[in-house]
Amino acid sequence: MATLSASPAPSSAPSSAPLPSGPSPERPLFVRPFFEDKSAAFWKLQAAGWTGYLLLRSVSTLSGNFSLQAIVPNIIEAIVGYCLTLLLSVLYGHYRQLPRVTGILLSIFTLAFATFLYATLDAFSFSFIKLAAPGVDVSLLLGTLFLNFTVLAGWSALYFGINFYLIVESQIDQMEHLENQASSAQLAMLRYQLNPHFLFNTLNSISTLVLLKQTERANAMLSRLSSFLRYTLANEPTAHVTVAQEMETLKLYLEIEKMRFEDRLRPIFDVDPAVEKARLPSLLLQPLVENAIKYAVTPQEDGAEIRVSVRLVGERVLLGVSDTGPGLMPTKSRPSLSTGVGIANIRERLAQAYGADHRFDVRAMPTGGFGVQIEIPFQLEVPNREV
Repeated sequence: MATLSASPAPSSAPSSAPLPSGPSPERPLFVRPFFEDKSAAFWKLQAAGWTGYLLLRSVSTLSGNFSLQAIVPNIIEAIVGYCLTLLLSVLYGHYRQLPRVTGILLSIFTLAFATFLYATLDAFSFSFIKLAAPGVDVSLLLGTLFLNFTVLAGWSALYFGINFYLIVESQIDQMEHLENQASSAQLAMLRYQLNPHFLFNTLNSISTLVLLKQTERANAMLSRLSSFLRYTLANEPTAHVTVAQEMETLKLYLEIEKMRFEDRLRPIFDVDPAVEKARLPSLLLQPLVENAIKYAVTPQEDGAEIRVSVRLVGERVLLGVSDTGPGLMPTKSRPSLSTGVGIANIRERLAQAYGADHRFDVRAMPTGGFGVQIEIPFQLEVPNREV
């Protein structure tokens, strides 16, 4: 009966000082809202634990006969235990800041002293109320010692168990936060690789137009370039955008390139209206279009068509970029841009954004030319790692 009655008391939580920091917003757990306010959590658990202990002790005492005088020692016992565990929480919190061995030895000594003190006060209160000659009898002291040790040892075990659990959870949250930061940094690096390459090509074209004294075309290209760069700077490098936004950005980019190639560049957009609000990493398709311009439009005198298609197939989004160029050369592969980004960059971005939940295919088109197809999940909300 003593072991059973001791169970509720240790349900108390540690005080606010020793508890670790709260959860990160990226990994909420069902236990975390209760411990958001650690001081309130401690007082709630402390009150609930000792109230439950008092009820169990009272039921055990009153099982034989109902008497108000019979439960008074139980009330005093619960009050004394409540006060002692408050003191223990403060001391344990201080010991946890000390070296491990020192903290363990002090905790054991404190528990032993608190148990003896608790048993002494419990025995004295019992003798004062129920015996004719109040005093601390050795047999009465030994009788209460085991019960008091069980209560305080159980409370102490739960104190350190709850703290250890919350510390482990906090460390897991910190590790996941660091992983998310590393993932975001890698995504940003991959996105920023695109801007210098595109900017170099465009400025080179503008410089050529200026040398040829085609100022109106140079001004028009500069205006479109500023709009394109404004868009890239306005969006976070790890942000996801809608398909409609991605298509508008591609059109703006192709307007800049069309100033260079004129009728040799013939873009075609085939976008399913049902998928316009789906989300994908920003500027995901721009390297593929740039790749097609480099290998399909540039080497051919009459240029080439570049087709961008987006379709919804079940719960998946299929994105494709194909051209009518010469396709894969026997002597030269065509998987990347001259600066080393392009298809390899896209593979990395897809892996960072979707893990294994995507597909990336590179193939020669049956009618000639080169094509890339990407399959990603249909998402209307930004993934948690991007928020």
